[in-house]
Amino acid sequence: MPKLESAFETPQTKRQYVRTLFATIADRYDLITALLSYGQDARWKRRLIGLANVRRGERALDLAAGTGDIAFALADRGAHVIGLDITHRMLQLAHAKSSVATFITGDMTSLPFATASFDLVTTGYGLRNVPDLNTAIDEIARVLKPGGRLLSLDFNKPENAMVRAAYLGYLTVVGSTLGFVLHRDPDTYRYIPASIRRYPGARGVAERLGARGFDRVTVIPLLFGLMSLHSARLSAEERSAKLQSQ
Repeated sequence: MPKLESAFETPQTKRQYVRTLFATIADRYDLITALLSYGQDARWKRRLIGLANVRRGERALDLAAGTGDIAFALADRGAHVIGLDITHRMLQLAHAKSSVATFITGDMTSLPFATASFDLVTTGYGLRNVPDLNTAIDEIARVLKPGGRLLSLDFNKPENAMVRAAYLGYLTVVGSTLGFVLHRDPDTYRYIPASIRRYPGARGVAERLGARGFDRVTVIPLLFGLMSLHSARLSAEERSAKLQSQ
């Protein structure tokens, strides 16, 4: 696997690093997610699904679908679901669990869907991992219908410097230990704190959403603000203005 130090040099090096990393950890992904969330991941995803207000028959897109937890929950609520992930091995594991959703391999910064295709877009731990956050948000806005909803769950970057330092230090130590025990490579899960350091945090993501056509942007802190849920709606007025300019 490429060295962690080079992962963030360019969007392309991050894209390649993330693809390789998640292929490496795919078979242990569910375990690691549970461990690093103190067993709260499933509860947070249930909250995301509740906030999504899924209506039967809606078309939903789950980005960074991983092994399918959110996609399956959306389908259980009656949505027609496509799950997309850059790592094919993740989607193989998802498909082995259930066939209630369709899974395809793809990149969040270049979505293979027509404009205004979906009523709902969700992502769990996706926006922090994209090689270009602004482009990914633009693509989400493009494929959403006017008034469509976005729900995103991810790590936060605490604004308090002391809290942030302690949090990232903890994740570095725990990530190094898990990486060595499970993969004989401490860098494997040190990627998480490294990615958080370069992430704009919950407020920064909310500002980007607002600047790119979303309204009703809400940030819900989780785990004392160390994690966050974003809820937003694509402004119908903004979409109409963009279509008229094309």
